[in-house]
Amino acid sequence: MAAVGRMFLSVSDTVGGITLTLARILRAASRLRFDRDETWLNLYKVGVKSYPIVIMTAIFTGAIMVIQSGQYVKQTGATGLLGWGAGYAVLAEVGPVLIGLMFSGRVGANNTAELGTMKVTEQIDALRALAIDPMQHLVVPRFLAMVVMLLLLTALGDLFALVGGALTSQFILDVDWRVFFNGVFNSQLLDEYLVGLTKGVTFGASISVVSCFYGLGVSGGAAGVGRAVNNCVVTSAIGIFVWDYIITYLAN
Repeated sequence: MAAVGRMFLSVSDTVGGITLTLARILRAASRLRFDRDETWLNLYKVGVKSYPIVIMTAIFTGAIMVIQSGQYVKQTGATGLLGWGAGYAVLAEVGPVLIGLMFSGRVGANNTAELGTMKVTEQIDALRALAIDPMQHLVVPRFLAMVVMLLLLTALGDLFALVGGALTSQFILDVDWRVFFNGVFNSQLLDEYLVGLTKGVTFGASISVVSCFYGLGVSGGAAGVGRAVNNCVVTSAIGIFVWDYIITYLAN
C-alpha cells in the first residue's frame, strides 16, 4: 500500500507540475513579447532538421501498412480497398503516433537536455538577474516551434507515407499505383486526415510542455540532466498514447 501511495503521489506531482508549466507558458505567450529570433531558430532546429527522419519513418510506415493489408485484399480480389485501408490507418492513427514518438525522442529529449544544462550551469538564473524572463525568452519560442513544426511534419509525413504505400503496392504487390490512390481519394478520408493533424498539434503541445517541465526542474548536476531526459521521453510517450485515445474517442 505504501508503494501504491508513493506512486500515486508521484504521478499527481508530475501531472500537477506539467499543468502548471502549461499555464505559465500560455500566460507568457499571451503577452506577445516572446523572443522572435529564438522562435525562428527553434523552428529550424526542431523542424527542418527533423525532416529526414520523419520522411524515412513515414515511407516505411506506409509500406508496412500496405504489405500487412495487401495479402488479405488480394485474396478477396478487392484491390480497390487497399488504398482505403492503408490510408485510413496512416492518416488517422499510425502516422501521427509514430511521428510523434520520433519527435519526442529527438526534439523533446534534446530540449530537456538544453534547458537542464542551462539550469545546472545557472544560465537561467543569469537571465533572471538581467531582468529577462526565461519563459518568454526560452520556453515560449520552443513551445510555439514544436506545435507548428509537428503539425507540418505530420502533414508531410502523411504525404510520404501514401507515396511509400503506393510504391509498395506497385512494385511488391503488383497493384497499380493509380488503383491505390483511387482507393485513397474515393474513400473520403478528409475527416481522418484532419483528425491526424489535430493529433499532431496536440502531440506537439504535449511534448513541448513535458520537455520544458523536466528541463526547468533539473537538479543534481549532469546526473540530474540524464534522469530528466529519460523521464521526458517516457512521460512524452505516455502522453502521446493518452491524447491519442482521447482524440480518437471524441472523433468517433
